[in-house]
Amino acid sequence: MARVFVYGTLKKGQPNYKHMINTAKGLAKFQGRGRTVEKYPLVIAGKYNIPYMLNIPGTGHHVAGEIYSVDDQMLQFLDEFEGCPDMYQRTLMSIEVVEWEGKGGVGEARAAAEGIVECFVYSTTTYPPEWVGLPYHDSYDSSGKHGLSYVLRESR
Repeated sequence: MARVFVYGTLKKGQPNYKHMINTAKGLAKFQGRGRTVEKYPLVIAGKYNIPYMLNIPGTGHHVAGEIYSVDDQMLQFLDEFEGCPDMYQRTLMSIEVVEWEGKGGVGEARAAAEGIVECFVYSTTTYPPEWVGLPYHDSYDSSGKHGLSYVLRESR
């Protein structure tokens, strides 16, 4: 099982969460909530209002999201869903645990107790330079006060 941190449309209550709970795509088990140890710019960009974490460590905010344990099948689905490696790149990042529900072996308990876990995160280094000038968010909600509702793939 791999650990994945999601900060955008794949979180609970967001437009693409349905994929995280679709066992035909693989297994994803909610472990808890966290935020990036380093600051990153989280922007909402493009004509479909997609959230992107720009891979510029030290700029922006500690981005909030959810931590999941996923199997190889789900990780492969997420790679395809996120357009990896062209649109997003899957990289390891340190995530500060804010709330932990995960049940697992000694390693899981120790990681949660220490407060920092390593997770795969889909961020991007392949973005237009003007995105750096967009407003930065610390948390994503498709129906947030930013007014930039995500456009589902099936509606594009």
